[in-house]
Amino acid sequence: MARRALTTTAATLTAAAALLLTACGGGDDTSSEDIKGAGSGANSPSASPSAVSGQPDVGLPSDLKVEFDIPKPSDARHATALDSAEKYILALNHGITAQDPEDPAYRFYSLGNAAKYAKSQIQAWVDDGWTATGTDSYYQGRTDDVGTSDGVLVTMCRDQGKFYGKNVETKKIRYTKESLTDFQEFRLLMKPPQGSQKVWKVLQIEVQGRVADCRR
Repeated sequence: MARRALTTTAATLTAAAALLLTACGGGDDTSSEDIKGAGSGANSPSASPSAVSGQPDVGLPSDLKVEFDIPKPSDARHATALDSAEKYILALNHGITAQDPEDPAYRFYSLGNAAKYAKSQIQAWVDDGWTATGTDSYYQGRTDDVGTSDGVLVTMCRDQGKFYGKNVETKKIRYTKESLTDFQEFRLLMKPPQGSQKVWKVLQIEVQGRVADCRR
């Protein structure tokens, strides 16, 4: 069965997010979740997005486009958090098209539940013998501070009406009719750089499906 969209099962973001970020703060994050490679990000939470040496490949095949129509926040911290959130989504799509559940790109831009979520999504596409094609669109984004922590919550809408599954062996594309199911809301809890960590990372992700407010 084709998986033309990321599933909506994810970690729940609650008011405890600020406490979680605080508990995860400090120290060196070079754990098993901190995989080789580097990406666009910052050396400090207040820095603006900039290239980092060893940036992981998040390039996509020519038949797949991931579009972000989200204005850059005026706050430098928020802008950097949004940049990493977008790269996490790019990396997730890169892992799907590379057919690699252990792809270093998403593992660099995420930790904990967000890394597990990305791996499970990529694995599902691989197991079913599908890759992605078409256009995956994100818009109506906003960023918010998380309590008294340095974390940032990134929220954005997604339109996957033109995002399709393509059979890896036959190359046949499974087209589907557009419906409310195509419109989702992504909420990504971003953790600022700490220790040797050089970029903001997604700590948790929640995906809500059939969001009428995201319909365009």
